[in-house]
Amino acid sequence: MAAFEKTNFDWQLQQLSRRVGEWIELRLTGSRLPNVPNSPQWWFPENFLQISFWAIVVFASIWLGWQVWRLASAYLDSANSPAARWRNRSEEIAERDRTLADWMRQMQEYQRQGNYPEACRALYMAMLQHLNDTKLLPHQLSRTDGEYLKIVQQFPQAQAYQTLIRTHEQLCFGNVAISSEELGICQRAYRAIEQDSPRGQAS
Repeated sequence: MAAFEKTNFDWQLQQLSRRVGEWIELRLTGSRLPNVPNSPQWWFPENFLQISFWAIVVFASIWLGWQVWRLASAYLDSANSPAARWRNRSEEIAERDRTLADWMRQMQEYQRQGNYPEACRALYMAMLQHLNDTKLLPHQLSRTDGEYLKIVQQFPQAQAYQTLIRTHEQLCFGNVAISSEELGICQRAYRAIEQDSPRGQAS
């Protein structure tokens, strides 16, 4: 016949839980311990525990909401998110409506401001517009820089095209600083493309 257990872990845990509960109740209700004449009395509102519980719930909800908002913002801003792809596609469509002269004015404005990365980007967009206007390579929104690099290899000024395309790749995917010297290189590349154009000095 098996011997009865005198104690076990579950029972000890229940006893500890009961004692902690009694201690909290004693502290919250301000009851005096028997035979302890100088025990301190603590006064709390009757609904102190309920108020504390809901305050913790509200705080946790706010914190959780903030974390979700941060993650959602990071996702929506990432280049691979559907929202970012849609936004980028909309911007590309709007950019395709600009003329070559618009892009050159934009480049000059950025250059005056000292914003050389955006000036180089405007030259890249001017190059794409030039290819479209001269019928060498009509606009196609899905075309990537890698595809452009393969296509322009057959053009007489292939190196000039490659300079602008690779600079654009660095702007999009690299963390490089573009100086006035790099902008000058891009400007010379664009002039070489323009001078070799079937339309000559097109602008």
